[in-house]
Amino acid sequence: MIAYQDTHCHLNLNQFENDLEQVIYRAQQEGVDRILVPGIDLETSRKAVEISEKYEFVYAAVGVHPNSASTWQSNSIENLKELIGHPKVVAIGEIGLDYYRNYVEPALQKEILAAQMALAAESSKPLVIHNRNALPDLMPLLEEWVKSLQRAGNKLANKPGVLHSYEGDVVAANQAIQLGFYIGVAGPVTFNNAKERQKITREIPSQAMIAETDSPFFAPHPHRGQRNEPAWVSLVVQKIAKLKALSLEEIAITLTNNGNQLFGWRSSD
Repeated sequence: MIAYQDTHCHLNLNQFENDLEQVIYRAQQEGVDRILVPGIDLETSRKAVEISEKYEFVYAAVGVHPNSASTWQSNSIENLKELIGHPKVVAIGEIGLDYYRNYVEPALQKEILAAQMALAAESSKPLVIHNRNALPDLMPLLEEWVKSLQRAGNKLANKPGVLHSYEGDVVAANQAIQLGFYIGVAGPVTFNNAKERQKITREIPSQAMIAETDSPFFAPHPHRGQRNEPAWVSLVVQKIAKLKALSLEEIAITLTNNGNQLFGWRSSD
């Protein structure tokens, strides 16, 4: 069976409260052998860690999402530090900037992002970066952060993170790749009207991308509009293979190796 990784899946949200066990089972039946569950605030970060403790092939990222920035308190960093010490926590996220929802002032979003980037540098954990309509502000911050890692000789400079569910253009994607970031490809790449997203996926190298569902959001075709789940990452990988004119086996192996490299979880047996 072909092995898949869902590198971004919010099993810690209430959409999965009633049938998490079945969702996990369907993912395993489809060949998904790694799932990363990112937090969006302290509560969901703790929940991500709890789920990772229950399921061997599930890992956690911890962090405060820009749309949750108003929940940030003076002890938030200390609370995140405690969670980072858990052996199943492999990344800091989901963090970043969001100018689409505009729930929180950009200045506060940047302040919280900077604090969590410093925490990532301290712990050598890669970033899971959220961006919506904010790349002009986000890219310079990421570039300066990576340069600071390089100056400090921090090994994280070689694998600083992923721009999850990437929505930008090819130019910015290549800038991120030059900095060492991976590009997260999610369900929208399968949509019939996603011509620009598909063009970008064709153009960026396979060695610089990882696959994700962003469940429960953005279910891939033909499930668009339904609750997304990690089993359907296979549909994302199938679409990438088609766009790249590569075999499913070849692209799945490449994406798996990329995920292993970024998150440091062991390879499939």
